[in-house]
Amino acid sequence: MVGPMDDDAAPHAPAFHIQRILPFLVKFWWLPFVTMVLCLGGAAVYVWFKPPTYVSKGRMWETVKLRLPEGSMFSEDSQNFLGTQTELLQSETLRDLALARLRSISNSPAIPLDSDGLPLPVIINVKGNSKSSVFLVEATSSRAAFTQAYLEALMNVYLEYKKNIRKVVSGDTLASISEQVQRSERDLKAEQDILSAFQRTNNLAILEEEGRTSGGYLARLRTQLSDLELEARLLSAAASNPPAALLTETDDSPAATGSKDTSVGASPEHQTAYKELELLKMQRQKLSRYLQPKHPKIVKLDADIERASKLIDIYQRQNQDQLAASRATIQMKIANVQLSIKEWEAKVILANSRMAEGDRLKLNVARNQSVFERLSMLVQNVGISRNIDQETLAILEPAGVPKRSYAQELSLLAVSTVSGVGLGLGIILLLVLRDDRFTSFSEIDEKLGEVVVCQVPEVTGLKLAEQLPLLEVNDERHAYAESFRSLRSALLYMTIESERPKVILVTSAVPHEGKSTVSANLARALAMGGSRVVLVDADLRKGVLHERLELQQSPGLAEVLTGADPLDKVIQTNSMPNLSFIASGRVIGHSGDIMLGAKFDQLLARLREQYDYVVIDTSPVFAADDATTLAPKVDGTLFVVRSRYSKAGPVREALGLLYQRNARVLGVIFNQTDSAARSNYYYKYAEYYTPTKPV
Repeated sequence: MVGPMDDDAAPHAPAFHIQRILPFLVKFWWLPFVTMVLCLGGAAVYVWFKPPTYVSKGRMWETVKLRLPEGSMFSEDSQNFLGTQTELLQSETLRDLALARLRSISNSPAIPLDSDGLPLPVIINVKGNSKSSVFLVEATSSRAAFTQAYLEALMNVYLEYKKNIRKVVSGDTLASISEQVQRSERDLKAEQDILSAFQRTNNLAILEEEGRTSGGYLARLRTQLSDLELEARLLSAAASNPPAALLTETDDSPAATGSKDTSVGASPEHQTAYKELELLKMQRQKLSRYLQPKHPKIVKLDADIERASKLIDIYQRQNQDQLAASRATIQMKIANVQLSIKEWEAKVILANSRMAEGDRLKLNVARNQSVFERLSMLVQNVGISRNIDQETLAILEPAGVPKRSYAQELSLLAVSTVSGVGLGLGIILLLVLRDDRFTSFSEIDEKLGEVVVCQVPEVTGLKLAEQLPLLEVNDERHAYAESFRSLRSALLYMTIESERPKVILVTSAVPHEGKSTVSANLARALAMGGSRVVLVDADLRKGVLHERLELQQSPGLAEVLTGADPLDKVIQTNSMPNLSFIASGRVIGHSGDIMLGAKFDQLLARLREQYDYVVIDTSPVFAADDATTLAPKVDGTLFVVRSRYSKAGPVREALGLLYQRNARVLGVIFNQTDSAARSNYYYKYAEYYTPTKPV
């Protein structure tokens, strides 16, 4: 990555990786064991001082039914049976009744008291099968004799309480039914009185006969009205037809067959005149083909046609007068019939309404009679002592001899064991969640969003105080060597907008992340590739590269920047070809001020001309301001992150400081990665580094 991250490239919220738990479990394996021992020890101490627990058991049989002689039955809901009995047996009411019963019995054990002076509590549990009304009652307390006596008293007062409740329910039922009988009797008498009053003023048989007669006559009136309306429509059609249509009507036409008045059609003289007119018109049409209009025959025919037309008009006026008189007569008949229909409809409606009212009153009397008879039968049959059958209400097995129970102790110890292990695992999980150290390549991508240019595997097998040897030409640590060759290739061929970086700064967020070792091995890998490389130890406070290379600390960079020695005098070499080294020199407390001067810029310019690569090792970002001072002056910065050591918070802040100084961060080097991790599959094939005979 060659620039600061923008908002779009910001890393996503880090995800939790399950593989992070395993190292913590290996490291803190003792924590769940310790928490388990502590919880188990506390539970054991509590059990040791806890009073013993005694359990007494008894069985009860309860059908809970009220059977009436006519077959009706009252019973409790079977689905809620066990829950109901449990709540009753555990209620304060029955507890007080049981204690009162124990006090009234002379030979019962004394009621023990707790530290508050109250009766010792007894735990009641009820168990049973949903398909059976036999249920088990268990009483638990710390006193054996009291537990048995209390359970025995509780079962007895429970039965008495149920019987008393049934008596109250039976009395309330009888009173309620009696009240309903009286109310029903009053309602029945009232309905009978109403029906009698109606029958005194209305004879239902006569009403039915009047209804049938009125209905028949009304049907005949409606038939007559229909015939008159049809005749009126025919007269209207005849009045609206032209004279030609009237004259051509025959006996089969609708006007001739539908009308009962013979004056509706045209008269014989009218029809004869119309036929003569048609003949004259036909003759004139025939003669007009070859005669002029002034011809005497044509003139005579025109006069005859005019005379016939006038005659037809006279006949037409006579027929219209006859049709108008007939229509007026029909309309008068229709009005009379409609008036009669309304009168008879009112009579039919009145008769039907009276008959319906009589039927309704009879139905009310019958319904009230049925209710009254049924309630009267219930009053005769229901009785508190002789009619309610209380089936099988008894103790099946009395309270048994109390036995010592270890169930609570074992349960407490088991819960303590599980809770202790869970507490330890929870603490480990909390440590995992609070730990933001990098353990895998994917976490760097998620938490930083930076490009990882190299993963350097961890070298195992070293002694406690032994330093990690630097990279050699024929290094047998093939995975370790190949990682730095991969870093060299990344610098040589990385895709960048400007020219390839020559002056490279190596830094980290905090000390002990391996930046000095990475700087030295990177310089050696570049030199092995044939490039002229100079390694500069710019950590003027605590530079250690001269010890790793087995060279002199002074004179070095400090002397060059202060003008004490020239550059040629401080450059050192060893057995590695193409590799030069500039040590840190004497310790300087104000190294940041010196690096801001022009001499350091001149030094970088000379080294850039003499060498292909300049690798600078500097102090960590949060150890001194040297790294953020040098970063803008070089071509690129490599940032070292150590696996299972570097924390995401400081690393993010260190990169932020570099970006604020306009540093060009080339990428992240993930140092000391776990070569056995699933995410690290680079350079694991050792057979490629074993000399073999050519095939």
